[in-house]
Amino acid sequence: MYTDHFGLSDQPFQLTPDARFWFESRTHKKAMAYLAYGLAQSEGFVVVTGEIGAGKSTLVAHLLASIDRARLNAIAIASTQVDADGMLRLVAEGLGVATGGLDKARVTGAVERRLEEEFRARKRTLLILDEAQNLPIEALEELRLLSNNQLGGQALIQIVLLGQPEFRDHLASPGLEQLRQRVIANHHLEAMGADEVEAYIRHRLALVGWQRRPDFSAEAFEAIHRRSGGVPRRINKLANRLLLQAAVESQEIIHADAVEAVAAEMIADAAPGPEERVLSFRSARFAANEESAPTAPDPLFERRLAALEARADDQEASLRRILLLLVDWVENGSQEPAYRTNAA
Repeated sequence: MYTDHFGLSDQPFQLTPDARFWFESRTHKKAMAYLAYGLAQSEGFVVVTGEIGAGKSTLVAHLLASIDRARLNAIAIASTQVDADGMLRLVAEGLGVATGGLDKARVTGAVERRLEEEFRARKRTLLILDEAQNLPIEALEELRLLSNNQLGGQALIQIVLLGQPEFRDHLASPGLEQLRQRVIANHHLEAMGADEVEAYIRHRLALVGWQRRPDFSAEAFEAIHRRSGGVPRRINKLANRLLLQAAVESQEIIHADAVEAVAAEMIADAAPGPEERVLSFRSARFAANEESAPTAPDPLFERRLAALEARADDQEASLRRILLLLVDWVENGSQEPAYRTNAA
């Protein structure tokens, strides 16, 4: 591991959200300000959206690490495509309410009683729902109904909704007008600017005992921003691979050319193989035939598709021959295989 090579106490660019590595970029600072304002209102909905990897989960981890648990009962749920009844049961489970054998009406009553118990114990309830873009309208409407619960004129629950950018369009659906009226704060997480990437990387490295081994050139930081688009998760993946390569090749300074080379390798690693491309072509052609009237085949397309299919078949045959060799080798112990093939 490069952590040992460079004397680091932990992995600085792990993909799992960790409140220890919280970095207050401009957009994340603004998001926390909106959350703080929303929590001070003690009611309604707070909405935070962002691209995949923009740092929504890290934002939640930082929030949960910052709140006073003696005064706030925070429940975090990664939502799925559930209906209204399923959403209610998820909330009940988060509150520690058993739902087995209970119909929806009884689950609703049990949830309301638990919310009142928490309120009387001077604890507010905060519900945080991630991946909100997956929720159907009826599940979101169930959450709105849940937010209606009050005691002594004070709301018993407050809800934070986190989702990908399409959740904003989802929230604009005609059936969610009443929920929109209850949104008291709304923020979209943007990518980090070019001037923030260097500070972000150095911040995470400093937290694990970095002694400037390896260091980065100014051009390397510019290349990292260009290749990642300023999205935190992409930066983490790229920086992680750069440190690994630096350890393997004993590099003490990471330059822009290394960033470009590693980024190209990562793109190549993620690219589909011949078989996947053939399947993609087949799916596209099938979809086109289903959605439009039959047309004369394109000869150039057919030749290219046939070539890809032939290449995929050749690779499959080669793999099978190699597997046969391996099986024969295992069965004959350490002896050489009894036959050879020209497969490469």
